[in-house]
Amino acid sequence: MKQTSPLVLGIDAGGTMTDTILVDKEGNFAVGKAPTTPNYESEGFIESTRDATNIWNLDMNQTFEELAVVLYSGTGMLNTLLSRTGKRIGLIVTRGMEDAVLMGRGLQSWSGYSYEDRLHAVTHAHPDPLVPLSRVRGVTERIDQFGQVVIPAYEHEAVNGVKELLEQDIEALCICCMYGHVNPEHELKIGEAARSVLAEQDVDIPIYFSHQVRPIIREQSRLNSTLIEAYATARGREQLLGVEAAAKQHGFPHSMQTMLSYGGLADVRYPRLHETMISGPVGGLLGARHVGELIGTDSVIVSDMGGTSFDIGAITRGKVPIEDEPTLARFKLNLPTLAMDTIGAGGGTIVKVDPYTHKVSLGPESAGSVPGPVAMDMGGTEPTIADCDAIMGRLNPDNFLGGKVRLNVEKAKQVLKEKVADPLGVDVYEAAEGMVNMLEMEAKSSIESIISTRGVDPSEYHLMAYGGSGPLHMAEYSRGLGFKGIMTFPFAAAFSAFGCTTADYLHRHSQSVHIMIGSDASDKDRDEVRRQINNIWSELDAHARTELASEGHNADAVICEPFAMMRYTGQLEDVEVAAPATKLESNEDLDELTQAFETLYETINRSVSGYGTAGFTIMELGLNARVEKVKPELSRRPLGSREPDSKASKGKRSMYYNRTWHEAQLWEMDMLKPGNELNGPAIVEHPATTLVIPAGDRVRVDEWTILHYEHGGQTQKSASYVL
Repeated sequence: MKQTSPLVLGIDAGGTMTDTILVDKEGNFAVGKAPTTPNYESEGFIESTRDATNIWNLDMNQTFEELAVVLYSGTGMLNTLLSRTGKRIGLIVTRGMEDAVLMGRGLQSWSGYSYEDRLHAVTHAHPDPLVPLSRVRGVTERIDQFGQVVIPAYEHEAVNGVKELLEQDIEALCICCMYGHVNPEHELKIGEAARSVLAEQDVDIPIYFSHQVRPIIREQSRLNSTLIEAYATARGREQLLGVEAAAKQHGFPHSMQTMLSYGGLADVRYPRLHETMISGPVGGLLGARHVGELIGTDSVIVSDMGGTSFDIGAITRGKVPIEDEPTLARFKLNLPTLAMDTIGAGGGTIVKVDPYTHKVSLGPESAGSVPGPVAMDMGGTEPTIADCDAIMGRLNPDNFLGGKVRLNVEKAKQVLKEKVADPLGVDVYEAAEGMVNMLEMEAKSSIESIISTRGVDPSEYHLMAYGGSGPLHMAEYSRGLGFKGIMTFPFAAAFSAFGCTTADYLHRHSQSVHIMIGSDASDKDRDEVRRQINNIWSELDAHARTELASEGHNADAVICEPFAMMRYTGQLEDVEVAAPATKLESNEDLDELTQAFETLYETINRSVSGYGTAGFTIMELGLNARVEKVKPELSRRPLGSREPDSKASKGKRSMYYNRTWHEAQLWEMDMLKPGNELNGPAIVEHPATTLVIPAGDRVRVDEWTILHYEHGGQTQKSASYVL
């Protein structure tokens, strides 16, 4: 039995597979994998955990008892939103704004449409509203942009509105007033009226206030955030609590944590749970930054290919960009999120051929975990990319998911022949490789898009490829892009879960403001600016410490890092600037804040774009409240022989590549050691992933057991940063 002391258990429940990474105090990893169980996520969680503990021959109950942290990220709430299976909600808004939900925003209305569909509006359909107009009521009230009451809230209208909504059997009530983020007085008054009606009718339903969910300007995004919190998180919270209960049944003594969209951990009882909806891919960015710090590279492009999607992001000089208004399921939200792009491309992507035009298309549908690809023999009837990989000999039919699933290659071949190869009039192997090449070209194109739109110079960046399908396809989607280095990991399938284990407990709090700092402002005006800024930071600080203390953290251990969202006066976009101090004690401190903005602005744009004479406008003040937690450490070992140990060899297997068959050398990934070099054609197998190395390419293993991929003729640029 392996003598190890597990420290952290990280779970990433994707659309197809649930990945587990178990980390001990020495930084060793055990990766578990199981099909996702969307209806009862706790089942996939336990099965995946069992898979990880079995690798180290550990007793699962004893492991849970010893763990310090269990953290979970998944897609359950997002699936609730996409499938429109959330709560039946009612909405009260400022009178005159009843159509706000139906109007939406133009950006979200066209989100996800192809170029052709954006050209031809006849194909366009608005996203289904989360609340129909029949369950929206208006209340006369108005607070102006400065927070002054212009028209008092008509409480009798609120009472009547709530009574009418209750007649429609609503399960939750949302309240969103026009300037509720500036002054919540009217939202609170309407809430008091609503509670009196609920008490009178003996009804117990939750009330959601927009100023509590997201007190930020742009009322449409604030409204969307409030609606989604009410609509989708209740069922998601049930799933999370179910996962926590499953962990506790096996002896886990603490509360479970979940990943927030901006890269922090929070208790599953966190009040703004919609912030966890797109948490899964975020873990990969955090993991990439953590690994980059270890090996001495601070600029990384990440690529995460799983069974359902392909996620791409960029880390520049150690900074991960934050998107303040992401589009989620065609809803624009006030939700700070680590910026990533996603396309529907993965191992489970379904291959389709139009029977009339013979046009080939990939996805966006995925076979998911149930019924899964045809080769898994669980009821899948449509050919997928994974089926193509199996047909070409790139996947081991006897070692899929560590041997828990035997792939039915003949069945997959027959379905691909019938539905793809024969309609196209090509050989079944040629059809399989053609489909895989299409997927890899789409993935490569999405990386090229990141490079062009963000002004990235690939020669300054490393590409990290991970996800269950990442190593399988990275050879082609990384080819010719000119990266400084390309790498993947033995724990690639659970890299996002690993990234989650590197996060701290972190809550982000912010508030919209409108504070102008003139270039020639007097000392008196600057003193007033500092007073306003310090007051808001102080209020947010107190609230953040109280919230983290409620999750069991010591308030004295909380580190608050204030920031300001700033722009040159007259501009439309903000830049997030870290404050030089937690409190602006003098005008010199204020000058440091504006100078930090100008320096960052010039870094993002160009020095000639600065326009300090226009003055500065602060649109939002906030802080990140952080409590540090123990993190896993990668083990560094001395380089050994270039030739892998003979025990790592698993023989040979025929692999179809570039329209011909090759005898590929097989290697066991977990048996590779630092210093080993592998030349293609080769296949490196792991129970949770597969790395394919075509002829002419090679892979070397560095001191951290990171696998560096080198294309034929590529110089070893990446060797310069290996310590």
